[in-house]
Amino acid sequence: MERSPGGAGEFEEASVLCYLHSMKISREQVRHVAALARLELSPQEEERIAGELETILSYVDKLNELDVSNVEPTSHVFDVGTAFREDEVRNHPAVDELLENAPDRWQDFFRVPKIIE
Repeated sequence: MERSPGGAGEFEEASVLCYLHSMKISREQVRHVAALARLELSPQEEERIAGELETILSYVDKLNELDVSNVEPTSHVFDVGTAFREDEVRNHPAVDELLENAPDRWQDFFRVPKIIE
């Protein structure tokens, strides 16, 4: 299998190998996955889930047929930028008010018992 140019070649190779699907999902494989997820499945659920997994893997096979060699890896279609505001203090704490109920205060700090000798 050829690797595509760039740093993501190892990831692409591993992901393609994971999704090359040519065999039917067995009930034993469903039981194994269920055990990993700590799920108890009835025989009817095992059969249903095997069919659902088969459908999912068939769809992934179809996606693997697409030529994405000229598509840049993205996490979003559009550049969403950062959703965080600038880190700035907006309400400066009033130290005396914060520490007025402290059981033991030293300057602008809480004094606590020494734990580690």
